[in-house]
Amino acid sequence: MNNVSDSDLSRLTPQEARRRFREGLLRPTSGISAGYAQANLIIVPRELAFDVLLFAQLNPKPCPVLGVLDAGETTGELLKDGDIRTDLPQYVVYENGQEIARPTDVTEYWRDDLVTFIVGCSFTFEDALLNNGIRMAHNDQGVNVPMYRTNRRCASAGSLSGPLVVSMRPVPASQVADAVRITSRYPAVHGAPVHVGNPEGLGIEDINQPDFGDPVRLEPGHIPVFWACGVTPQAAVMESRPPFAISHAPGHMLITDAKDSDYQVP
Repeated sequence: MNNVSDSDLSRLTPQEARRRFREGLLRPTSGISAGYAQANLIIVPRELAFDVLLFAQLNPKPCPVLGVLDAGETTGELLKDGDIRTDLPQYVVYENGQEIARPTDVTEYWRDDLVTFIVGCSFTFEDALLNNGIRMAHNDQGVNVPMYRTNRRCASAGSLSGPLVVSMRPVPASQVADAVRITSRYPAVHGAPVHVGNPEGLGIEDINQPDFGDPVRLEPGHIPVFWACGVTPQAAVMESRPPFAISHAPGHMLITDAKDSDYQVP
């Protein structure tokens, strides 16, 4: 089921992609359903939902909320006819901040008090970068995008606190300004980079040892460019240790029915 060409996957509609995930396709979603927005998930019990919402509002760069499903809801405008419990390739289930499972279906963990936050993802602007000649190293190298905890702290909200998490894409030095300009037009999916160059400026000691995802090879003349990442709420869950939470597995996103262009500003 995983032996599907990247070109075939890029042409899938969101509905077809979600069906493939339900049928067992397990792989990072970068490059799938080109032109359609992808999203992070953080799912928490109702009593924690206000803290998550406040955390997102206080930290809009890593946590831009695209939609919310009320307690017990499993579908909505961003995934018409979909099911939030089954339609991602992989999830992470947490108890007291500890990962207890990485299922491909969270139906058995579902509760009627769970509130789902759908958070913008930088995979959404990758097509725009590609269309302007900026390659994605993680796609070219067949791996998940690398993600790192940083030394930058997010604003705390209620019971939640944690570090900013970033994703990294190497960009040729001559194209860094273009990458900044292009991604700045997508503020709802993290927007412009938060850091360019020296990883130590973010407290990243070894760029070849990401906290999430996979390392990528930096070609000569390429500079590491870092964007705020929607894994940030997961890092807050791991630090703050709420009794229960569900998220997407890093890099394994919800493919929504919204177009990338829906989140582009002039």
